[in-house]
Amino acid sequence: MPVQVGPCEPWPFVADCCQLPAGVEQETIDRQRAVATSILWALSGRRWGPACPVTVRPCRKSCLDSGSVQGATAGPWIPYLGRDGVWRNASVCGCASDCSCSELCEVRLEGPVYDVLSVEFDGETLPPEAYRVDAPGLLVRTDGECWPDCQDMAAPCGEEGTFCVTYRIGLPLDAAAIAAFSAMVCHLVKDCSGGCGCKVASNRNLSRLSRQGVDLEFADPTLLYSEMRTGIPAVDLWLTAVNPYRQASPGQVFSPDYKRPRTQIWP
Repeated sequence: MPVQVGPCEPWPFVADCCQLPAGVEQETIDRQRAVATSILWALSGRRWGPACPVTVRPCRKSCLDSGSVQGATAGPWIPYLGRDGVWRNASVCGCASDCSCSELCEVRLEGPVYDVLSVEFDGETLPPEAYRVDAPGLLVRTDGECWPDCQDMAAPCGEEGTFCVTYRIGLPLDAAAIAAFSAMVCHLVKDCSGGCGCKVASNRNLSRLSRQGVDLEFADPTLLYSEMRTGIPAVDLWLTAVNPYRQASPGQVFSPDYKRPRTQIWP
């Protein structure tokens, strides 16, 4: 299954356009920030904002592009005809890259990659200058060395013979995302504190009013929630822009030639 974890920290909150009730406690604001982060992360397709750090143990395969088909003695048989008219065995590891005059040493990480916190190789932590991240989620070695073809999976991270990458997944939060998040936090805080009568929890939006008989008809909030919307204009405008098809999770493309990194889940 793909690597997918939720956010560990609340998103940035900017209260410029929010008139919070007087005397509201910071604890209430922090609690509603956590609630709004969880909700908007899920409604936006579980793609935005840095998620909790995850440690994976990639495994790089050796390339087979260097020789012709006649000379290949090991590995999968995936022949192709090169531009020079010579048949070769195709690489299934992805270490040879387009637009590069030489082979790039790289491994693929589940993305979108927000940032890389650490790379441990043979018991040592590599400096950030020794690697970079290229789209889509390719961890490229830049110090002239290469990632290992295999590692000791029985040994814990940090030991000799291991290769571990700790990174975070998510798209960066731009100004629109922060504005939508701040609007939702503001409404949740007011709802919890009894300010301005917003009451977004009940979401009683008036849809029809009969003056003579004083008949009030309110919209069914479950219909709004089924469309993965909140009823808050600033929030729903952002959700429509970033998740117009109301996807519950990021799209995935599966290939039998791609081996996913190993992730330890317990203990």
